[in-house]
Amino acid sequence: MANIKSQKKRILTNEKSRQRNLAVRSGVKTAVRAVNTAVAAGDKDGATAALVNAGRKLDKAVSKGVLHANNAANRKSAISKKVNAL
Repeated sequence: MANIKSQKKRILTNEKSRQRNLAVRSGVKTAVRAVNTAVAAGDKDGATAALVNAGRKLDKAVSKGVLHANNAANRKSAISKKVNAL
């Protein structure tokens, strides 16, 4: 454990941000999984709705600094291709 006061504070804030990042990342994974499930089932309307939701979550993760912008763009592109192929 650190002895320096500022480092003790930093440990606490790091843990808070780690938990927050974990929640955001989990939400993104769930949204992308919903798109993939709808595509596998051949549900065009469901896949389209899930795609909009996943895109929103990916953009939100970028704005929070959880994902890099290019990473989110690549993921959005990949799931868009799957939905458009239906």
